[in-house]
Amino acid sequence: MRLFHWALVATIALAFLSSEEDGPLAAWHVSAGWVAAVLIVFRLLWGFVGGEHARFVNLVRLSRIPGHVRGLFAGRVHASIGHNPLGGIAVLVLLALISATVFTGNTGGEEPHELIAWTLLAMIVLHVVAVVAMSFLTRDNLIGAMVMGRKKTTHFPNAQDARPPARAAIPLAAVVVASSAFVATQIDPEAFTPGARAEVGEGGEADED
Repeated sequence: MRLFHWALVATIALAFLSSEEDGPLAAWHVSAGWVAAVLIVFRLLWGFVGGEHARFVNLVRLSRIPGHVRGLFAGRVHASIGHNPLGGIAVLVLLALISATVFTGNTGGEEPHELIAWTLLAMIVLHVVAVVAMSFLTRDNLIGAMVMGRKKTTHFPNAQDARPPARAAIPLAAVVVASSAFVATQIDPEAFTPGARAEVGEGGEADED
């Protein structure tokens, strides 16, 4: 999951940095979108067959949200082993916004694409601020846990290791990722070839001359 998380972070960062048509990274924008799409497909699968804290059933805890929010306003904040109730919802919202950004980018809706992309950026900023704030309030190094994939047992003396992914999870994920990449190339033959469109455009202009 850490590999997925940071790969997605890098891909989204590249997508934003390459969003200007005349920018030095513009050639990478579409490819970054397709990589993000493949990563999202992987995450959707992993939400059902992945490890304990990656599964959607453990992310969505609607019944715990009211108590969690009341605790935040009352200053009673407790560390959690996995995502806290609002953190789990944030994950789903981010996945939905990334999916919508990729979809509108490929369907040619420039205005909705930009609107959703900026909404995604705002949500990412909010997510980072929340992680830093919760790390401070709970004295639990969430950023370190995101990097290393482990938490100290200081707050959880009786905690056990999370349940691992299903046995078939990794080979199944490999098949799904490969299939998704193949489908992407059928939709867009230059999906994973940065700069291919620019080269075609330059060639077209030369032919016209």
